[in-house]
Amino acid sequence: MAPFVFCLLQSLLLLVVTNAKPLNGLQARSYANGTINGTAVAPKVFLIDMFPPEGEVWYNIPEFDLLEKNISVPGLSPLFPDVHCTGNYEVCQVITGESEINAASTITALTFSNLFDFTKTYFLIAGIAGVSPKVATLGSVTFARYAIQVALQYEFDAREIPDNFTTGYVPQGSTDPTEYPQSIYGAEVFEVNDALRQLAIGFASTAKLNDSATAATYRANYGSTNAYQAGSNGPSVVGCDVATSDVYFSGTLLSEAFENTTKLFTNGSGLYCTTAQEDNATLEALLRGAIANLTDFGRIIIMRTASDFDRPYAGEADTTNLFYADQGGFDPAIANIYLAGIKVVEGILQGWDTTYKKGVPASNYIGDIFGSLGGMPDFGPGSSFNDNPVKKRSQKGKNAVKYSRK
Repeated sequence: MAPFVFCLLQSLLLLVVTNAKPLNGLQARSYANGTINGTAVAPKVFLIDMFPPEGEVWYNIPEFDLLEKNISVPGLSPLFPDVHCTGNYEVCQVITGESEINAASTITALTFSNLFDFTKTYFLIAGIAGVSPKVATLGSVTFARYAIQVALQYEFDAREIPDNFTTGYVPQGSTDPTEYPQSIYGAEVFEVNDALRQLAIGFASTAKLNDSATAATYRANYGSTNAYQAGSNGPSVVGCDVATSDVYFSGTLLSEAFENTTKLFTNGSGLYCTTAQEDNATLEALLRGAIANLTDFGRIIIMRTASDFDRPYAGEADTTNLFYADQGGFDPAIANIYLAGIKVVEGILQGWDTTYKKGVPASNYIGDIFGSLGGMPDFGPGSSFNDNPVKKRSQKGKNAVKYSRK
């Protein structure tokens, strides 16, 4: 091939690749439902995944093509700068990147980008998580009512705690692990729409869940402990709550400590079961969007599938459980994001005109610990379980309080 012709073909190929790029911000404002009509993109369902394996399980599926449309959104993760959508924009997806900072940054940028109309959008947080063998097992699909930021506390090295402390974690502003936080930041607990959660559980329960022989063999070890019988059973769909922590904690002592934190922060109504790194951050960003009338906090579903146990079985070293054991739960957990999640997505889309367009009324409180969206939280100080007002931390010191809400 002549050098001139070769260079010409290279140039043409580069031109094609350069032009095959996602919609930019101005273009995205003009595209909705596949037409140029000057309105923002208004998804019916928006998938929030945290890292590539969770996101990629939705690609190349028979139900829809999530990569048909791509929209670049300023402020998303530099690793995952695009929102992916179906051709009719009914279903979209973002990958936030792992950890609270990445989740908060991405969802804030997304919510306030002005490229989307999220006022009727259902957000499905769909990721993997650690799991307590007291409540569920490897491969299980869980749906949370509460998300609890369990590590938002003081921390002592466990080797230096008083003899009467059960853990080195002490709630902010308090002096004892069992005392409710006296210094409230606002992100300690979020509660989502339980009526919607029950519908999602019903949809997901129709799925045939994935499992593995390795997971079955590993989980059988938990059957020797009465409290861990749920961990020894096969995967199922479970309603239980998610703990958020940037620290990837593991082991019986920390898991029990954060189980107690979950009960404490929710006034005994929360059920600790899964462990993740992003959910409270994602929910805070969506709540701020709701305050600005950009999102509907009553349209959020938190789905976590169990990839690994948060503690060892009897006789197993904590380090073995975390570092070395082949638990066999990762692949089933990833597969079940799609297998259970697609049932939820299809349920919403198929029932859009009759049920979901107008929204599912919440019978419970929804929002944060401050009652930012109105209503009275059923957890925390100031809730129906406690007559103390919420106290917000001031700048005078870690134990000082300046503002209160009656």
